[in-house]
Amino acid sequence: MAGSSIGQRLVLTSFGESHGKCVGAVLDGCPAGLELDEKDVQVMLDYRKPGQSLVSTQRKEGDIVEILSGVFRGYTTGAPIAMIIWNKDQNSRDYEQLQTKMRPGHSDYPALVKYNGFNDYRGGGRFSGRLTATHVMGGAVARKLLRVALNVETHSYTTKIGRISMRDKFDLSMKEKIYANEVRCPDQNAAKRMRNAILDARKSGDTLGGIIESTTYNVPVGLGEPIFGSLESDISKAIYSIPSVKGVEFGSGFAGSELFGSQNNDPYVTRGGKITTKTNNAGGILGGLSNGMPIVMRVAFKPASSIAKRQSTVDIKTKKPVILQVQGRHDPCVVPRAPPVVDSLVSLVLADHALMGGFIKPVL
Repeated sequence: MAGSSIGQRLVLTSFGESHGKCVGAVLDGCPAGLELDEKDVQVMLDYRKPGQSLVSTQRKEGDIVEILSGVFRGYTTGAPIAMIIWNKDQNSRDYEQLQTKMRPGHSDYPALVKYNGFNDYRGGGRFSGRLTATHVMGGAVARKLLRVALNVETHSYTTKIGRISMRDKFDLSMKEKIYANEVRCPDQNAAKRMRNAILDARKSGDTLGGIIESTTYNVPVGLGEPIFGSLESDISKAIYSIPSVKGVEFGSGFAGSELFGSQNNDPYVTRGGKITTKTNNAGGILGGLSNGMPIVMRVAFKPASSIAKRQSTVDIKTKKPVILQVQGRHDPCVVPRAPPVVDSLVSLVLADHALMGGFIKPVL
């Protein structure tokens, strides 16, 4: 299936289906000499895995990673790093009716047409959010590589669920608070209200969307390439591989379109002998290149499409309208499980550009 790989120097290939035997990732291009074991990957997978709370799907998967190659005596060898997670708790019977009844909001119909009925429809198959575990496997390695080689760190967190927003502006002193609650919001008061809103939606058989913000610190100046290889282009492409993502903005984003240039420009200043900018409306990227300021990005997630309410659809065999009630275990809101996925994809893109630009060498 085309489209299963991303990156140029650091290439992630994802494989598997939601209800198949396993899902996995192959990361090629990681420099030799990075200290790495399964615990480095597992900690990020644990943040993403299902069945952790009432605000996520009740599918119970341990998501225990196995590293099959590319690591020897605790260090990367420079060979491709192959990793897998075995699926343990899939219930395919819930999806039998979906062979002919197309779920609103899902990829069922275009996938069926594209692959002439041979696509795996169980749990969304290749189009399932389950495959974001493969993003995290590769991204966890990239995240550690950036931290060790360049002291770069990325933190993603929930800023909005439905109409409930985080009030405080994020800074590094808040990073330990991100995973201190079920919704992954460092503003603890807002987190409580977000949790209640998700549970209320679940009780009514519905779902909610939201926004995740991602901030990356200590990015060197000059990552990115002109025109089609811009940092914003590549990060956005990676982020749109997450199911339910419908919007990406950097810095002042859409709000910046309402400002004058004199308000939106970031004046250059010198701090401690270092050239920086007074504000960061650019979100750390100018002309597709990192400018040394924190990269600030926001990602909009639509409400999860699998809802318990009765919906109208079409039976593709009869071509007649039918009523569908989706069965199975689904997220009432996908946002709380998405911060480690966003972290991982941002890290993959930054590490790829750092390798292309010579900021990280092939052997550490």
